[in-house]
Amino acid sequence: MMSTEETLRLTVAALMQLTRERQPDVAAAIGLTQPQLSRRQSGKASWTLTDCDRLAAHWGLPTLDLLAGPTHAAGCLPAARRPTVGTQTTMPLASPAPAPPAPRRAAPTATPAPAETAPAPAPAPAPAAAAPSSAPRTPRRAAPAGPLPDLVRDRVAAALTEAGGDADAAQAALIKSAVPDVMRLFSASRVGGRYEHSEFPPTADILQKRSQKGSDAIWEGRPKWRAADLHRAARAGHITMDVTALDMNAAYLAALKTWLPIGKLVHSEGDHHDPKRSGVHLVDPGEWTTPDLPSPLGSRQEPGPLWITEPTLRALIRCAKMDLCTPPKIMESWTSGASEGLLEKMRRALVTIRDEAIANNDEVTTEYVKSMYSKFVSTIGESAANREIRRPDWMHIIRSQAFVNLWLKAHKAHEAGLTVVQMSGTDELHVSGNWREVFPEGRGLSQVKAKNIYTLGGNE
Repeated sequence: MMSTEETLRLTVAALMQLTRERQPDVAAAIGLTQPQLSRRQSGKASWTLTDCDRLAAHWGLPTLDLLAGPTHAAGCLPAARRPTVGTQTTMPLASPAPAPPAPRRAAPTATPAPAETAPAPAPAPAPAAAAPSSAPRTPRRAAPAGPLPDLVRDRVAAALTEAGGDADAAQAALIKSAVPDVMRLFSASRVGGRYEHSEFPPTADILQKRSQKGSDAIWEGRPKWRAADLHRAARAGHITMDVTALDMNAAYLAALKTWLPIGKLVHSEGDHHDPKRSGVHLVDPGEWTTPDLPSPLGSRQEPGPLWITEPTLRALIRCAKMDLCTPPKIMESWTSGASEGLLEKMRRALVTIRDEAIANNDEVTTEYVKSMYSKFVSTIGESAANREIRRPDWMHIIRSQAFVNLWLKAHKAHEAGLTVVQMSGTDELHVSGNWREVFPEGRGLSQVKAKNIYTLGGNE
């Protein structure tokens, strides 16, 4: 059974959702600051009886009704305290849009892509007797009336209310709805965007799966690297060193900031890289000449040309300029005009909510946000779980960006004098030395966590 304190926190969250108020609004109304109210709602501080009286007066309730639970309190909330449709300040993620749904899109191969540089002007109205136009329609997106993070906050509050305060049940429901929820957030984040991206461009041949259960030909550069000389010396008993396994926080969330193609991919040949375009490239990667650092190509062992994504190519070009490898040679490409900001508004909203949830020890919201961004990446390719978009090029590029971000951390450690011992997966970097002088420690997006410490040549 929940305590009175826990019930009150749930009631406050439910009433804030019903009245479309945010923490700063309620805090000011009852004589608190927003951080003070946040601490009370997170359980780090207790609500006082005076607080209860002021909350009840603010919402026009008797104090005993406020303390009787969220369902009872919501039923007693005066109609005047409920915003009308015209004054609604937020849009819950789970609520359907008031406008009728747009017609189902045609199959991807039949949908022409919009312009890459800017939205095309609306076509002139057709004569009454003319046949219906087959031109693609610009998606109609409802602009959120409030800040994007409120969409996530309100969805969590609604789930907790529907679950009667059961955090586990609310978390399970939120994770189950993460895909449609993150796509609504993405759609809201694109309102007013400079470019109208293609959601179902024709899929380039190179991005087609080679079998029903197989994969396409794109190499994402996933790392699996160990400093071979160090490990051989350790096994021979010549060296010992303390090593810390570092964990990069929210790797895929950070990787949403990357250059993504806007429209359909167009084929080209020749050794030329246009930094204003993005896509996939067939390259001869050249020779990696720095044995104490991993290559951005990851764990690939086979020689010869291979198809890589934009982030991997840019990393190789950068490495060549630093004399870490010989320059890659581009043989052919599939690219489109690109932008680094297509996912930026959504990324910032998720970062804001994640930071708040961590500060408040709110594991329900933390796990919900994690599910949103991870499932966004995993389902935007070709997944039955997401019918709103089909961009396998985006999926490969975001994953590759996460691997490149990890490589950049390894390079930063190497330049700062740390010994890079191992790099693997999406977020794991093993180093020897005083890493706290190089990386800030914590759970924030720009911080790192220590997973474990071991001795190479000892308890490896």
